Amino acid sequence: MTPARGPWFRDGDGRPWRGRDPGRWIFARFAIGFGLVSLLLIAWMGALAFLLTRLAGGTGATAVAVWLGGCGLVLVLPLLIFILGRRVFVQFAAPLGDLVAAADTVAQGDLSVRVAVRGPGELRRLGAAFNHMVGELARADQQRRNLTADVAHELRTPLHVIQGNLEGMLDGVYAPTPDTLDATLGETRALARLVDDLQTLSLAEAGRLPLTLEHVDIAELLADVVTSFSGQAEAAGVALRAATDGEGLAALADWGRLDQVLSNLVANALRHTPPGGHITLSAAADGPTQVRVTVADSGEGIAAEDVPFVFDRFWRGDPARSREGNAGSGLGLAIAQQLVQAQGGSIAVTSAVGQGATFTIHLPAASHRAPS
Repeated sequence: MTPARGPWFRDGDGRPWRGRDPGRWIFARFAIGFGLVSLLLIAWMGALAFLLTRLAGGTGATAVAVWLGGCGLVLVLPLLIFILGRRVFVQFAAPLGDLVAAADTVAQGDLSVRVAVRGPGELRRLGAAFNHMVGELARADQQRRNLTADVAHELRTPLHVIQGNLEGMLDGVYAPTPDTLDATLGETRALARLVDDLQTLSLAEAGRLPLTLEHVDIAELLADVVTSFSGQAEAAGVALRAATDGEGLAALADWGRLDQVLSNLVANALRHTPPGGHITLSAAADGPTQVRVTVADSGEGIAAEDVPFVFDRFWRGDPARSREGNAGSGLGLAIAQQLVQAQGGSIAVTSAVGQGATFTIHLPAASHRAPS
């Protein structure tokens, strides 16, 4: 971004900051230092002119020449100092002043501030790094605000249902029948799941999620996942199958957490695959150091503009979806990503509207230990 005027600006409007210019204070310190040095040099030149005149025998011509040379140096020296000081100010003091003022503003909570990247190479890199750091802080702060709002929204719906049911029972609007109690209990379970998901996500992001890395037989794990969801898939009219490339394929992973990841992906695929569709879990070696696991469906797919956001917390591609519809809490894919990364792997998605979605997981092979 290019500021409208001046070297300091706020992100978004390009307006420069107002107030004291720290660069001028830095330059003033340089100027004072150079001034003291100049006075010492001028005194030294006077003494040198006097000494040279005495050594030259005191002739008039020599004295005049020395005196004129000394005066010339005395006049030229401040000019050189001024030019040098201005160069120092432009190249060093002003950019440092920008950073000082920007850091002071960030400390006061304003994360919209950026500095113009200028000066020598090192200062340019420092300015660029500062802007990147503040940008990341602003993004993290916005994510925190969004998370707070999303959590409040997710908690509000089941709490309102529970509160409404209990108040209706107390007021005699309807009797505490098994159906009413089951509905209330279902909302409490939804709350418990949301809290558990948030705790898992928080621990994974902080790097404090307990993991037991071991040799995981991928074919056996995929078969277990298919067995677990076979009833739901049959009821939804969706074909669910697993396929592995070769026997003995093993990954260095946590069985329980990897099972949780695949279960999230299969449950998500079932929600978005219509009757008559299919979901395929497959695995193969990806070179000598990695294992590739994919979950592919023939469902509705994801719009291209939404693909970069599918792993964000509480993301839903269709805003019309709700808990009462067919949507989950919006944390499943975010948790899946964090769990895979915690095991030294990566996860990505490719999709197009009407062509289904394919989630690809890469994990360290059992014969290759990922760097900690």
